[in-house]
Amino acid sequence: MQNSLNHLAIIMDGNGRWAQLQGKGRQAGHKKGASNVRTITNWCAKHNIAHLTLYAFSTENWNRPKTEVDFLMKLLERYLRDEAKTYHDNGIRFRAIGDIAFFSEPLKHLILDLESATSHYTTLTQTLALNYGSRNEIARACHKILLDGALDRSQSPQEAAKALESAISAALDTADMPDVDLLIRTGGEQRLSNFLLWQASYAELAFSQTLWPDFSTDELAAIIDDFRARTRRFGAL
Repeated sequence: MQNSLNHLAIIMDGNGRWAQLQGKGRQAGHKKGASNVRTITNWCAKHNIAHLTLYAFSTENWNRPKTEVDFLMKLLERYLRDEAKTYHDNGIRFRAIGDIAFFSEPLKHLILDLESATSHYTTLTQTLALNYGSRNEIARACHKILLDGALDRSQSPQEAAKALESAISAALDTADMPDVDLLIRTGGEQRLSNFLLWQASYAELAFSQTLWPDFSTDELAAIIDDFRARTRRFGAL
């Protein structure tokens, strides 16, 4: 029986190197990468993938030069404005995960308004990880649990661990989403870079040498075909 693919996650790596190979500035790579987000998202919407989560801006990306960060913020704002019609035309729900409190007020409002305007769509949920880091997300989840006073000190360590695991899952940004089935990283690197560590604990992993701007739907389809043929045991025999 083929594996079902409900949640696909992608680390979109290689924009800067793509631009360098083209003899262009890094901004050109980010623009081309943003264009490819539309291509991959529309393909997923047409191929019955319920959730697509894309690593767009990490908590560590603030360490890049200010000029690049400022450009990425403007590019994100322009992308969300331009893509609103695509979401509506294709029944795509937009969501953001991460701590968006650090963004400008106009960008925060744009994110929240687009989430609200597309919340009823069911063809595909496209989630952008924005100012996202998995350790930060887990820490924020634990903080919520502590503030709620949900811990029961009378439980045994085993009972407490099981209850806390459920509580953390329910407090994550992705609480209403299924765990990741397949996680792809483009650009040749083979690491998770603090992306969906909790949700991808049993995900199948695939690493592509292709830089994100050149990552095609044909390559995505081939990776998914390979995923469907794998044996997923989830710790069992």
